[in-house]
Amino acid sequence: MANQAVTAFNGNLKKALAGLRRINLEGLRWRVFDAKGQVLGRLASQISTVVQGKDKPTYMPNRDDGDMCIVLNAKDVCVTGRKLTDKFYRWHTGQLDVHVRSFGVVQSNPQKYVGHLKERSLKDQMAKDPTEVIRKAVLRMLPRNKLRDDRDRKLRIFAGSEHPFGDRPLESYVMPPRTVREMRPRARRALIRAQKKAEQQQEKTSDTRKGRKDKAEVSA
Repeated sequence: MANQAVTAFNGNLKKALAGLRRINLEGLRWRVFDAKGQVLGRLASQISTVVQGKDKPTYMPNRDDGDMCIVLNAKDVCVTGRKLTDKFYRWHTGQLDVHVRSFGVVQSNPQKYVGHLKERSLKDQMAKDPTEVIRKAVLRMLPRNKLRDDRDRKLRIFAGSEHPFGDRPLESYVMPPRTVREMRPRARRALIRAQKKAEQQQEKTSDTRKGRKDKAEVSA
């Protein structure tokens, strides 16, 4: 069964199984998250809760009792607003600027300058590697301590629906229903005005089209 599950996976098997030997899998549950159609932030908050073990009554902040999390369909995750074009991931290359002095001595400056600052939009990152988007969102919700790397190893993210853990006792995680806040009165009135304005514009365009047709029939 294990060999069949491994052979059915067409992705990077070495990357998918990396670090499993360093995890004590005894007593851990294998939770499966389907990211298709889910909002990125809400999905990441649920994953971070399960990875830390906060959904268990035995949770302690100094122990790593979180379950294994398998995230599928990372390429189909959704974002709200204009985050696809307005959200950027920025990082430094770590290169050093080299200055040549007039007397021939080459001295490197250990500071990182803006010239080595690179950035990539969320849209480009989704096209390049959508799994890294969910990974960064989850890691930035975890506390920065010694348990962070161990919790990162329990997170397995795949762009599609295929994964090499078919031989494990998988449990699908049911996302809680999304509670949408009621629209505020001012925003509701603005929406109604916009709808009425759009209807009036449609009526005007339809009237102008009818007038043109009547003129064309009369002239004919």
